[in-house]
Amino acid sequence: MTLGIDLACRAAHVASLAGPDGRLVWRGRKFFSRTVELERLWADIGRDPGELTVVMEPTRNAWIPVAAWFRRRGVKVVMVPTTQSADLREYFSKHTKNDRLDSVVLARLPLLHPEGLREHVGDGPADPLRRVVKQRSSIAKRRTAVFNRLDAQLELLGPGWYDAQGTDYGKATLAFLARYADPTVVIRLGQARLARFLRRYSRGHWREGKAAELIAAAQESLRLWDGDGIDFAELAADIAVEAEQAIALTAQISDLDERIANLYAEADPAGIVRSAPGVGPVLAGIIAGRLGDPHRFTSLAAVRSYSGLVPKVSQSGTSERTGGLTKAGDPLLREAVWMAADQARKLDPQLAAKYARLMAADHRHHDSAVCHLATILLTRIATCWRTGQPYQICDVDGTP
Repeated sequence: MTLGIDLACRAAHVASLAGPDGRLVWRGRKFFSRTVELERLWADIGRDPGELTVVMEPTRNAWIPVAAWFRRRGVKVVMVPTTQSADLREYFSKHTKNDRLDSVVLARLPLLHPEGLREHVGDGPADPLRRVVKQRSSIAKRRTAVFNRLDAQLELLGPGWYDAQGTDYGKATLAFLARYADPTVVIRLGQARLARFLRRYSRGHWREGKAAELIAAAQESLRLWDGDGIDFAELAADIAVEAEQAIALTAQISDLDERIANLYAEADPAGIVRSAPGVGPVLAGIIAGRLGDPHRFTSLAAVRSYSGLVPKVSQSGTSERTGGLTKAGDPLLREAVWMAADQARKLDPQLAAKYARLMAADHRHHDSAVCHLATILLTRIATCWRTGQPYQICDVDGTP
């Protein structure tokens, strides 16, 4: 028997039960993710857990409690990508589209497309490592946006500020901008007091010399504007807001890095993902968290397909045309593997030789060549993880 469930985030879920021949036993049962209603639905099914398969689409996070509830009772749970059932749904709902028809489509999928059904394993977004690496990526992008706004605002003060403090926006730079982004305030503060402030927040790396550079930059800003055309106090207030946001986001990223390290140690105690070239502590957590259990994939080709780093293929008869990347998998995993591959080509002789051949023979763009290396690196990482062996860097002739 197959139970198709059309999930909803705020409204009621809709379930339909079909037999092995695809005929409906009943359809359109509505329920919410509450224990009482799930128990009532279970009683209506009236089947042994081994005789039942639950088919759902990953609707935001609404599917996680329902899938976990059924899995605890020994039921096989199958997650169907929305693109897989879209065409069939379009046929059934050509004239009418409602939740009841959606649940019927899902209930009949095992009969219509059995090879496309894979049992769901793992906790998905309920896995803390998977969530926390996504959260870190989101916060890092927000901090980058803040840095870009700071760049634009500091351009109004002149290039001397870049020359004096750089553009990496470390702790001392952000602390300085949060308090003293007004050139008149910097000059009034004086070199001695400013040097004490810089020594405190830079842990002694910035001293009187840096203070003198910042005062010179402030004086140049005053000469540039010549006292007319800009309100330095208002600009300093805007810069302070951005700098304080960057300080808060940096602290959050630091806390998340510690959590990622602890969770990654639990997910991969042997450090197999971390052993790959180009994979640092953060990227190891991202790859482990977003890839999940490597044994859930039927083949290494499925791992590559999940990353979305494989090209689109259109084939008919003797003609075959390839396009850009499918980008059908996890975008954060794809981003992490690409960054790791860009570093790994500088450390692994085989990847370096492959990169050189791609750039020389195929006249590829750098990004295209690194994407090709990323699929190789991800395949090797998955292989090592599945076999329980660390990554072994080898020479071009295969010698370790």
